[in-house]
Amino acid sequence: MRDYDSRDGVMIFGGIPVTEIAEEFGTPVYVTDEVRLRENYRNVHHAFSKHMNTEIHYACKANTSLAILKILEREGSGIDAVSVGEVMTCLKAGFTPDRILYTGTSVSNDELRAVTDLGVMVNVDSLSELERLAKIKKGIPVSFRITPGVGSGHSSKVVTGAKGSKFGIPIKDAVGAYLRARELGFEPKGIHVHIGSGGQSVEPFTEAMEVLIEITNDLKDRGIDLEFIDIGGGIGVPYRPNEPEMDVNELGRDLTEMILEETDIRTIKLEPGRYIVCDTTVLLTRCVDVKDAGVKRYVGVDAGFNTLVRPAMYDSYHHAAIGNKFGRACTSKYDIVGPICETGDCLAHDRALPDPEEGDVVVIYNAGAYGFSMSSNYNSRPLCREVLVNNGKMELIRDSERVEEQWRHQRIPERLIR
Repeated sequence: MRDYDSRDGVMIFGGIPVTEIAEEFGTPVYVTDEVRLRENYRNVHHAFSKHMNTEIHYACKANTSLAILKILEREGSGIDAVSVGEVMTCLKAGFTPDRILYTGTSVSNDELRAVTDLGVMVNVDSLSELERLAKIKKGIPVSFRITPGVGSGHSSKVVTGAKGSKFGIPIKDAVGAYLRARELGFEPKGIHVHIGSGGQSVEPFTEAMEVLIEITNDLKDRGIDLEFIDIGGGIGVPYRPNEPEMDVNELGRDLTEMILEETDIRTIKLEPGRYIVCDTTVLLTRCVDVKDAGVKRYVGVDAGFNTLVRPAMYDSYHHAAIGNKFGRACTSKYDIVGPICETGDCLAHDRALPDPEEGDVVVIYNAGAYGFSMSSNYNSRPLCREVLVNNGKMELIRDSERVEEQWRHQRIPERLIR
């Protein structure tokens, strides 16, 4: 977990006191540090590219802010997209179709048609999808997502590579899928897995790589020479104080060594999302209420699970601090709760904090991955702002939504108006 400096008892983020950001843009607000974003991308790219040709395809489902996408486009990233909406968003941000790999699941024919019309390579998720794709557009390059029987992740809800998963083609059908693709006139180019999200150990990745290498070499014996292996994403980050980091240099060394020594493939692709954006961003929210319920104390803030759903959905831990009392001694434990009319609307449980007061700026750490991208209008609450900071400068990159914008696609039947 990142450490932050302070000035006169106020946390500094991207060279700016968090109180100044909150005062300028209001709360709740997501704030992203551009310097950290670029550092994270370069760190993971270098960990692999120093060994072999490497393509990073940022898993944009983690955060599809156009400004963040543009920064990564300038850094040379590619994209891992899971919907035609993500594809179109990334094209809007300046990515060319050849830098985007589409990996959908339960994909409709309409979406397959739209994606292929945009010129994006499809990473096929099922045998059914392959047959339907052949009726839409033949002769195009494809890859296949394989279910390796190896799972990893911070929650059972994000483990994707285990046996029986809804994602990918089972190992027993993998070789047959490539042979069928060749029969149908496709050009198989690569092989892909994604074992899950938030893994902190190298071993599951190497286990999955062993599966990919075995299939790759079997295909070569059958006359199908692949161009790349895609190990997917899922590189974890530390959310808690003193939690160890994934060693991306060890990961890069071990995976590339396996490919180079055991196959003829010379390009590796990977799809980090969380690793790149998670610790680039904090959520600033203001204390609006302090309550002592006898057996429990609460800090009420203006952000709820409509703003950050991960704690409610996954029981995820996000570190929290009072930004304008940074470094002060903690006096008691509190639950940090939001304005949503649900008991489960809790951003943090039993956190030691200095005496909270109305008006304090509460900082929720590691909010860049699956923060804004999973926010909602529940309780008819508007989506919040996003701000980009860079060495002491701050810029609005998404304005807050107005309540009336939530009605823009709704229609009341004329008979109900009369």
